[in-house]
Amino acid sequence: MPLPTRRRLLHLAAATALPWVARPAHAAAWRGERALSLVHTHTRERVALTYAADGQYLPDALERMNRFLRDHYTGEVGLIQPPLLDLLHGVQRLLGQTRAFEVISGYRCPATNTRLRREGGGVATRSLHMDGKAIDVRLPGVPLAELRDAALELRGGGVGYYPGPQFVHVDTGRVRRW
Repeated sequence: MPLPTRRRLLHLAAATALPWVARPAHAAAWRGERALSLVHTHTRERVALTYAADGQYLPDALERMNRFLRDHYTGEVGLIQPPLLDLLHGVQRLLGQTRAFEVISGYRCPATNTRLRREGGGVATRSLHMDGKAIDVRLPGVPLAELRDAALELRGGGVGYYPGPQFVHVDTGRVRRW
C-alpha cells in the first residue's frame, strides 16, 4: 500500500479531526486548551495565551487578544470574533506548528479601511477586518503556499493568497479563495 501524500493527510485531518473549525457553532466541541502565539509585524508586540479551555472562551484572554489585534494605524480596539482564533488554531494544528503567527493586519476601523482602499491596496469596501472576522498572517518556517493550502483545507471561510507582500488572509466569512 503506498504512503499517503501530504495533501491527502491534510485532507484527512480536515475531514475528521477538525470539522468544528469550519462550523463555528461547534467550537465548544473542542475540549482542552486552545492557545495561540502571535507577533505583530507593525507594533513588534507579542502575545502568547490560552484563549479557550474545556469548550469555553476565556473573557480576559479575549480582551487581551482584542487589544493585541487592534488597528495599528489608529489604536482603535475592535472585537475579534473567537471563531477566527479557532480557525488560526486549526491551521496551526493541521500544520503541526507551534511557532508564533506573524500578524500583518487584524482589526481595521472603518476610517482605516477607507483610507487603505483609497490608496489602492486592494482593500474590500466591506472588509471583514472591520468586523473582527479577518486576519492577515504568515507563519515562519512554513511556505506561504502551504499555509494557504492548510487554511483552504479547513473550509472555515475565505482565504486570500498574497505572495508578493508575503501573507495569507483568512476570514470566517463564506468559503471562497483568491
